[in-house]
Amino acid sequence: MIDRLTVEKIKEAANIVDVVSEFVSLKKSGSNYKGLCPFHNERTPSFFVSPSRGTCHCFGCGKGGNAITFLMELRQMTYPEALRWLADKYHIEIKEKELTEEERRQQSERESMLIVMEWAAKYFEKTLHSTDDGRAFGLSYLHSRGFRDDTIERFRLGYDLQDRFMLAATALKEGYKDEFIIKDGICYKNEHGELIDRFAGRVIFPWLSVSGKVIGFSGRVLDSRTKGVMQKYVNSPDSELFHKGHELYGIYQAKQAIAKNDRVYLVEGQADVISMYQCGIENVVAGSGTALTPQQIHLLHRFTSNITLVYDDDEAGHHAALRGTDMLLQEGMNLKVLLLPNGDDPDSFARKNTAESFRRYIAEHETDFIEFKTRLLTDGTDDPQKRSATINSIVNSIAYVQDPVLRDTYIHECAERMHISESTLISQMNNYIRSGREADQRREQRQQENAAQELLQQDPHEKTEPQVEQLMIKLVIQKGEQVIYPAVEVAEGDVRDFNVAQYFAASLGADGLLFHNPLYNRILQEAVDHSADPGFKAEPYFIHHADLDISRIADDVSVDRYQMADKKEEGRESDRFLDEEAKREAEMQKTRQLADHLLLDFRLDYVETHLRELQQQISLPGQSPEQLTRLMAEYRDMQTARNKIAKLLGNDIVS
Repeated sequence: MIDRLTVEKIKEAANIVDVVSEFVSLKKSGSNYKGLCPFHNERTPSFFVSPSRGTCHCFGCGKGGNAITFLMELRQMTYPEALRWLADKYHIEIKEKELTEEERRQQSERESMLIVMEWAAKYFEKTLHSTDDGRAFGLSYLHSRGFRDDTIERFRLGYDLQDRFMLAATALKEGYKDEFIIKDGICYKNEHGELIDRFAGRVIFPWLSVSGKVIGFSGRVLDSRTKGVMQKYVNSPDSELFHKGHELYGIYQAKQAIAKNDRVYLVEGQADVISMYQCGIENVVAGSGTALTPQQIHLLHRFTSNITLVYDDDEAGHHAALRGTDMLLQEGMNLKVLLLPNGDDPDSFARKNTAESFRRYIAEHETDFIEFKTRLLTDGTDDPQKRSATINSIVNSIAYVQDPVLRDTYIHECAERMHISESTLISQMNNYIRSGREADQRREQRQQENAAQELLQQDPHEKTEPQVEQLMIKLVIQKGEQVIYPAVEVAEGDVRDFNVAQYFAASLGADGLLFHNPLYNRILQEAVDHSADPGFKAEPYFIHHADLDISRIADDVSVDRYQMADKKEEGRESDRFLDEEAKREAEMQKTRQLADHLLLDFRLDYVETHLRELQQQISLPGQSPEQLTRLMAEYRDMQTARNKIAKLLGNDIVS
């Protein structure tokens, strides 16, 4: 792990303009910079970079952040990967946190396995291009499939010689241990203890992780007797690096295009991925030959919620399109299906079309999954029992859809197509839900309902409306260090200045109140804790916070200041006749009034929430006279408090 001092050094060195300029052409705009957003297609620049705050933000799609989160979003990096990218850019030596003996052993073993995997990938690539057999068999086959040399290089395709002992002998000669050659699954030992090459005589398709590390291989055998037609393939066995059910072929090459287009195309084979990518449809990946797993869906969900299944328009393609789709719906993916013309698979169709014609075909033939399933299973079905089974299958899939509005839409469309009443379909769908077809979601919903009920029963001092919280925490982030009540006597002889953060914390603490959002409580407390630090500025501190959730909150509440920057400069020009002391006093008074108003809003929300809870308790049956008397007295006290606060806010409330 990267130690804390090194992380802080990287953050201090990272210049947001330098980093963004690696990917975006920027032009000066007042005190900021602007350019075309790298996250979505646009003609008018709406992507702003603020050097003073060290952040960027797109006012079109809302994406941005600091240098680290920008890299994470754009390049689909993890937090450590973004830190290492910046460290490399600014020539900062990475110092690792001290690990335990077991952690060092595991890290060393994993790194050794990755090193051997990378060596093997380069070995296969070199064999493909630099040996007679590689060029004659492997390269000629790949060219016959229409793969260009730049595509072959992009996907790091290779070839393994027929000699089943050659790879292991070469690896051992170059100093690589047989322990890791076996753990990686590149070779295995036969009954004589000899290392046997698992992929001998095959064209090699490396599997790359999201970060671009080689983690496994697929080898497709070429049989000269059938003129190069692939007959068999073999995959790397599961290992610490490679889990077939967790990985997606092509994800490293596709991840940026998936995020940019907010859609992924899922195909069946490696050749399908490569041909579509070469055609210009780059946001494409393949599974591992089986139905999608939750791990693969979660991996895709990091980049998009929209998925299109691309299959042949034949029985096998129809069957493949139906596999695992209920799980996709259950995981909240927006699902569509694209069937290609009969006789074509994604590989052959991509080789026949340009990116433009392929996209045009997608736009004209892509269909909603429920519509696809309805049409597929009902066409030509006259038998009542088969028709009933078809309807049940369709309704079962609809039951997995999480969005209730979308689910109602599907039910309505299904009812019209099947000529059956909506009420019947809704009843059947509810039966599936009740019988456990959506057991996970139903359990989650019950947990949420229980949590909501517990919230009503707990101390109301812990709750308030989130909108006021957002405004309060926005003020803490933007002006938390600004003194608004100077020279306040808190005890005899004890005079203190109160800044925004301290004032909020003291006021809420006096009444035992907390923010509903726990991250807001952390932000407020940290602002108070750092108030004594010389030169502490809340906004840059929280924007560049190590906790990415806090960093994103700070970025979100600060974005409106990009567009206000130039106007503020104009405002300062209009104040040029005021002396500095008068300016500070005016600013302090303005912030103090806002802070006081927000605290009153906060208390009013708390009181009104508590009044609603008391109303619920009073309306419950079985209350004793004593309980009702106590509740009514508390209710009247709350009404009085509400009216006092409302008057201070300038509102009139009639009890």
